[in-house]
Amino acid sequence: MKHNPGKKDSHEYLTGNSGGDFPSDTGLSPGRAAGEASPWFVTRDGIRFFRGKTSFNQVFYVPEYHFDDIGKDDVVVDIGANAGAFCIRASRFSNHVIAVEPLIPEILAGNIALNRSRVVVLDCALGDGSMKEVSWDGLKKPMRTATLKSIIDRAGGCDFLKCDCEGAEWFIRPEDLDGIRRIEMELHIPPICGPPNPALLDYMSRRYEFQLDHVPAHGSMGLMGYLHAERVGNRT
Repeated sequence: MKHNPGKKDSHEYLTGNSGGDFPSDTGLSPGRAAGEASPWFVTRDGIRFFRGKTSFNQVFYVPEYHFDDIGKDDVVVDIGANAGAFCIRASRFSNHVIAVEPLIPEILAGNIALNRSRVVVLDCALGDGSMKEVSWDGLKKPMRTATLKSIIDRAGGCDFLKCDCEGAEWFIRPEDLDGIRRIEMELHIPPICGPPNPALLDYMSRRYEFQLDHVPAHGSMGLMGYLHAERVGNRT
């Protein structure tokens, strides 16, 4: 499979924590005239994000994901949407984008509105349907999780799945991927989560052509790599 990711110029997007001053060499444009306080900034590809110091990281760029093949009529589900870096860009390709974000849905919704993007926000977390403490980068929230099937049902389907949910991907039941044409997924390993789900890996290896971009330097922190997968025909 061959797909071109979003532009990877490290100076095109702002990365890391939103707290503190924004460096002058990131290629970001202020939201107001020079000298005036601006509540938001603009990336070189025209995405706006609200400023604000937070104790946690907000993600503003997604060069690791490939999504230039999203179709206008594709239903796109973004699990682990964070501040909206993927779903807002995906909405430039599709009119049917659903963003799942359990911990900072208000920030996400604000950025979506700022960009006037057609994205629906679901305030929930991927899981097995049980109560769990959902956590990320110091944020914690007890809530009842939702299976991928239930999320897809609420979304009205799913053609393109992006998933970055700190290990909760292993709760996905293989059959819940039926009908999904494309997957972009961050895969995690201990210590950030439990061991990978062999049944899920077996299902994807038999039904998808895929590429896995390993991230060896982050293995000790629980990141295996980035999966880029495309369903092949009626493979079983």
